[in-house]
Amino acid sequence: MAALGHTFPFYAGPKPTFPMDTTLAAITTMFLTALVTFIVILPGIRGKMRLFWLLRVVTSLFIGAVILAVNFSSEWSVGQVSTNTSYKAFSSEGISANIGLQVGLGGVNITLTGIPVQQLNETINYNEEFTWRLGENYAKKYAKALAKGLPDPVLYLAEKFSPSSPCGLHHQYRLAGHYTSAMLWLAFLCWLLTNVMLSMAVLVYGGHMLLATGVFQLLALLFFSMATSLTPPCPLHLGTATLHTHCGPAFWITLTTGLLCVLLGLAMAVAHRMQPHRLKAFFNQSAGEDPVLEWSPEEGGLLSPRYRSMAESPKTQDIPLSGASSKVCCKEEHPREPDCAL
Repeated sequence: MAALGHTFPFYAGPKPTFPMDTTLAAITTMFLTALVTFIVILPGIRGKMRLFWLLRVVTSLFIGAVILAVNFSSEWSVGQVSTNTSYKAFSSEGISANIGLQVGLGGVNITLTGIPVQQLNETINYNEEFTWRLGENYAKKYAKALAKGLPDPVLYLAEKFSPSSPCGLHHQYRLAGHYTSAMLWLAFLCWLLTNVMLSMAVLVYGGHMLLATGVFQLLALLFFSMATSLTPPCPLHLGTATLHTHCGPAFWITLTTGLLCVLLGLAMAVAHRMQPHRLKAFFNQSAGEDPVLEWSPEEGGLLSPRYRSMAESPKTQDIPLSGASSKVCCKEEHPREPDCAL
């Protein structure tokens, strides 16, 4: 059979792949549905508050979607190379292909696409994932790939990230993924608290939580960068070329969103000190402000009301009493002493 079709009977063909990661597709669909829902009710808001409200909703949904999406993304560290390499074991025939490597927080994704796709009477289009998330065993997945008979470039890259590899990439990226994911989940929790506090009209604390959201995202980038730079790079030789990795889109979009959250949080804190009325107007809270109770940061923060002084309070009015009620009051004030009979 190898002489007729140049293939071996125990090699499985490439599996069909979804054009997009299903987890990212679900997250995108969820946040787009929420955005469309808010846009539908937008005509019910009058005046310039409509623009302010839309800006707040779009910004908040964008931040939440980014934090949740990058946590499941496989493009934190990426690399791609075009080369001539061997195709399968026990075969001397080579192929020309694009080989891609995508390292995420929970594993690696390896792609192999032929140039052209049809070579050696086969469709060379592979997209294989090897994960090390909690509860998953990378070594077992690699053993299944060996038994399945995947192409040599895929097995070569997967072996470099296996626990038994002398490169140490498995421990390096697995540790970075765990700490980075933990920081991102904390950032997502702060984002939820930000929306709750802003909806409760506690603007200064909402700004503080937005600032914490950005800080946790920047800490996630710090952990990922430090953990991936602890060991020297491992050369990845594929045929006549070498695959080099660099920071992927997930890294840079997390950096952008983290800086955006920090700047917005600082801006809200400064506006609360300098222009509190404009900040309340932006969040559409000026109209509902109580004239009797006024927020004063100098007297205990947002939750301490400032009451009116004696000069600001209205003067008491004398209420005239009727004659009958006057007599009753006089009797109560000066009760008649009972007669004592000896």
